[in-house]
Amino acid sequence: MSTKKVYFLSLGSVLLASLYPLYMGVAVLWSYAKNGGVDAADYPKYVIPYTPVCFALILCIALLPLVYRLSKKLALPVLSVLGTALFLTAELSFEKIVVFDDLSEKLRIESWQVYSCMATPPVMEAIGNPLIAQYSQAFKMHFYIIALVIILTVTGVAYGFYKMAKTKNYERKKPIIAQLISVTVFVGLCILVCFTAFFRTGEVVISPVSAVLMTAFFVVFGVTAGVYAGTWLYKKRGLLSVIIPSIAAMFITVVMYIGELILMGGALYRFGSGFPFDALGSIVLAPVDVATVLLSGIITFLLLTAINKSPKERAYEGR
Repeated sequence: MSTKKVYFLSLGSVLLASLYPLYMGVAVLWSYAKNGGVDAADYPKYVIPYTPVCFALILCIALLPLVYRLSKKLALPVLSVLGTALFLTAELSFEKIVVFDDLSEKLRIESWQVYSCMATPPVMEAIGNPLIAQYSQAFKMHFYIIALVIILTVTGVAYGFYKMAKTKNYERKKPIIAQLISVTVFVGLCILVCFTAFFRTGEVVISPVSAVLMTAFFVVFGVTAGVYAGTWLYKKRGLLSVIIPSIAAMFITVVMYIGELILMGGALYRFGSGFPFDALGSIVLAPVDVATVLLSGIITFLLLTAINKSPKERAYEGR
């Protein structure tokens, strides 16, 4: 495939996936320009961080050929830094926009984002839009890390395919395809949670369906981060190419738990009662949570081990 086809396919795919987040962003900015803020009834949930994410990705991929021509081997680091800077600039700008509630109170958009994560939209409509006056600013770490992993991974995929088309060197094809699959699944889960909040009801103990979806979200997120790290360490000496990414996958999954802990004011969602679901003494994590962290590392380890094997090694194992 030519570099032009790869470029337009990458840019077109990101534009298509960004249609709704961009629409949300335009709606918020239009309301802000007219009224100085956004009415709660018209507030499109999850405008942050996904509108800034899409904004950053579109510009990064649009500039990919130029950055590649000017930076050569440093193109991916440059694009990664650029994408992060664009995201943070847009994100912090959106966070300053206020939301008007039914009581004519004003709250920053970030306040409304807190409860958007806690329950489904129908539940929130039924119980009313709660005013969240006190919360830790650290909860935003939850969204920032998700956003940055998406930006870095998608940018890495676009750059990887563009470079292969440019150089005709397909040595790194397998890790890039693995990266593409993992981030696609993760973005799909992000879209699902935007519209369903994984069917949470605002209660700490959640339904089996919600528990399965949340576990899948945490595991896939860890694997996505691990595979991304694995592309940088592809074919490195010894177990370096699989051990470090596996540790990275588990670390990111733990960070997600920390984000949830902050979001929930010191509690974690529970999948039920009994030993598998109860906190381990002074450790807030339950056995099922520990298993989720380990699973993200194990899947990353197995996936990257298979990717890093040479054709001769696979042929030998098949005998």
